Amino acid sequence: MLKILSVVGARPQFIKAAPVSRALRRSFTEVLVHTGQHYDAGMSDVFFRELGIPAPDHHLGVGSGAHGAQTGAMLAGIETVLLAEKPDWVLVYGDTNSTLAGALAAAKLHIPIAHVEAGLRSGNWSMPEEINRVLTDAASDLLLAPTTDALEHLEREHVHGQVRWVGDVMLDALKLFEPAMARSTALDTLGLEPGRYAVVTVHRAENTDDPVRLAAILSGLARLELPVVFPMHPRTRGRIADHGLSHLRSAGWIDPLGYLDMLALVGHAAVVLTDSGGLQKEAAFLGVPCVTLRDQTEWPDTLELGWNTLAGADADRLLEAVRTTRSRTSGSVSELHERFGGGLAAERIRMAILAT
Repeated sequence: MLKILSVVGARPQFIKAAPVSRALRRSFTEVLVHTGQHYDAGMSDVFFRELGIPAPDHHLGVGSGAHGAQTGAMLAGIETVLLAEKPDWVLVYGDTNSTLAGALAAAKLHIPIAHVEAGLRSGNWSMPEEINRVLTDAASDLLLAPTTDALEHLEREHVHGQVRWVGDVMLDALKLFEPAMARSTALDTLGLEPGRYAVVTVHRAENTDDPVRLAAILSGLARLELPVVFPMHPRTRGRIADHGLSHLRSAGWIDPLGYLDMLALVGHAAVVLTDSGGLQKEAAFLGVPCVTLRDQTEWPDTLELGWNTLAGADADRLLEAVRTTRSRTSGSVSELHERFGGGLAAERIRMAILAT
């Protein structure tokens, strides 16, 4: 039986791994490596428990740090694991430093690489994620595209690996865990009324490392007429303190939530405001309008079908986007699901690796 070594390290990758690992283990031996990029219990351990992800076979415990130091430590740790495990494939997810480190380690050892969520492009080269995803695609042997746009990007770039459209595994995860979401008590615990609050997340370096952008976002949120629930990434909380912005604190700032509670909050929200790629999709998949706190998105389908609006980091644009997004008739949720693979991406990934 072929052995696949899967590399994860951050919250979105744990969510994606839940349906993919289930599918892979029907045909392959899977070795799961956790780099430790997200190491806080609220950003890591809770997802393994809630989503039934097998415990990692290797935990590198790298933690946070500067991009170069963090990626280098991951690269060294993954290389050691690869030499010991001798897998037939290395599978990486998305666009984090864990993704790039896994791809580089495998490429140097001539181990085939499968990239889940290949072909995404924002066109913004100041984003570390854009660099990670482009370099990972260049090194990969099997590029698993979530959308037709991603597929077209890869075809134009003439990547050396085989390209396959499979759909989006985050839709697989949502469909898999949506029944469990209904059992969440998060709204009652937080005293929220369905359809009468906004969910916010901010974590990308372009927003958190820039005090002007971060202050503008926080100022806009303070002017919203809706109550705000802001599950805050530990790094974001630290940057707010570093930039002297703690005076903009809101009562809605809370610690990070597990996947099921977060899904419940998003699914019953009036609007979502985020710079997260994954949350843009999750909101749209659940039929909730989203305002993206960036100037670009890798998910143009969400814009085209009316579920998403770009607001950048401008307080006035943020407020206007919330107003217009909530009042606009949006496109069909079923059409969006179809464009993103209908919840069958994990099975297509399994079949694509078997066929390669």
